[in-house]
Amino acid sequence: MQVKSRHHLRADAVDELESALEAKLGVTMDADTHEMVELEGTDYDLVLVDGEPAVVYIEDERGEQEPFLTVRGANEYPPERNVVTVDAGAISFVSDGADVMRPGITEADSSIEAGDLVAIAEENHGKVLAVGRARTDGDDMVGDEGKVVDSIHHVGDDLYEFSV
Repeated sequence: MQVKSRHHLRADAVDELESALEAKLGVTMDADTHEMVELEGTDYDLVLVDGEPAVVYIEDERGEQEPFLTVRGANEYPPERNVVTVDAGAISFVSDGADVMRPGITEADSSIEAGDLVAIAEENHGKVLAVGRARTDGDDMVGDEGKVVDSIHHVGDDLYEFSV
């Protein structure tokens, strides 16, 4: 992944970003610097928070960029909402980028709506393994069969390994 451009965010852009993450995930970021990194050949932009790739802007169904935590960001600033929890049997699959199936889910935030971005965490330690887009509402995620979250970003992918 090649850096196309990199610049510090203005104070109003930082406020907008932090407000969006607070509203969506219940996350409060206490950081000194925020840098926008535009990457060549990707569909997303990255925000370095205190030098770490903590926030990614991902395109939604309307074609608009929405901010969400990266896997590293979600482990640094654990989200309170929009979390899907998977059992130990799903960890290796989710960590390798597999979509999430109902049988592997032990819990899902009831406020999740189809189309929302979600953090996918493992049940034992609460570590986030991936970020995905919900195919169904949170109340409908636990069950016996079917794919319910499409994986977008996971441990070990190019975004996870990104460094400046």
